[in-house]
Amino acid sequence: MSVAAVATVTGAVFGLDRVAPVLSLAVLYLFAVLPVAVFYGLAWAIAVSLASMLAFNFFFLPPLHTLALTDSANWVALAVFVVTSVVVSELAALARRRGFAAAEADSLRRSDAAKTAVLRAVSHDLRSPLTAIRVASGGLESGSLELDDADRAALLETIRLETARLDRLVANLLDLSRLEAGAARASRELWPVDELVSRALEGLGADASRVRVALDRDTPLVNVDAAQLERVLVNVLENALRYSSQSDAVDLAATSTGDEVLVRISDRGPGLDPENLERIFEPFEHGRTGGEGSGLGLAIARGFSEANGCRLWAEASPGSGASFTLAMPSAAARPTVVR
Repeated sequence: MSVAAVATVTGAVFGLDRVAPVLSLAVLYLFAVLPVAVFYGLAWAIAVSLASMLAFNFFFLPPLHTLALTDSANWVALAVFVVTSVVVSELAALARRRGFAAAEADSLRRSDAAKTAVLRAVSHDLRSPLTAIRVASGGLESGSLELDDADRAALLETIRLETARLDRLVANLLDLSRLEAGAARASRELWPVDELVSRALEGLGADASRVRVALDRDTPLVNVDAAQLERVLVNVLENALRYSSQSDAVDLAATSTGDEVLVRISDRGPGLDPENLERIFEPFEHGRTGGEGSGLGLAIARGFSEANGCRLWAEASPGSGASFTLAMPSAAARPTVVR
């Protein structure tokens, strides 16, 4: 790069020496020095400065094609050029080091922010179910409490629900780490949409009764990883159920466009702000009035969607609920012909 830079500027000086004083063209060699200083540091920049001085002397200062100089003014000009080049090279190298330091500091800041968010999720979202499990199990073990069958069933149900909540949180943290490491590879196969929806409803447990399903009979098969797409649907449905009241249903409808199968999930919650439509898919983000939970569900849903060649997006309907659409590649899609 150093040789190419000096040769390029020398060619430019050859082209301009008839329209400008030759001594004033020496400054063009700074365009050879600066890139080398930025990319390779001060030592290489000094070497390019000296090579530029020698090339300028050899080709353009009398007597031509020698390194001898007959005019003392030329010595001064070359000395000024070398000093200027060294100073500029030092400044460029310093700016490069500061740029690297700033980028490293920003990377550390982002990493610290992510670690803080994880610790916050672990400290709060793990503590709540663990506390509930400890209290419920303590009640069952206590000999001082008189519990009837209904009380015991309620405490056991609390333990079951909080254990499932704990299991989902740990699974979400593991899935997020896999997605960020690029280790969540999809094993795509042909699956009917109704079976994917059925598996997702089973994963919801008792909350599945609040989901109203409408599927087109002629919906084609989709080419996806069933386990990952089940997680996508479960996470989006859980998000919709969380922000809807117990008396409101969540709608799930599947239609086909030919090349894609669209699964649309709509709730009756507070809706989404238009400026938050993409941010809610970032880890640890809560898009609707703060909200509960770790803020991982939608981020994982987006990650698994993209890993399967799918698209997942949100649509804003402030005050009248929100909707999420999952577009999956159809097995009936027309093949692309490459000519």
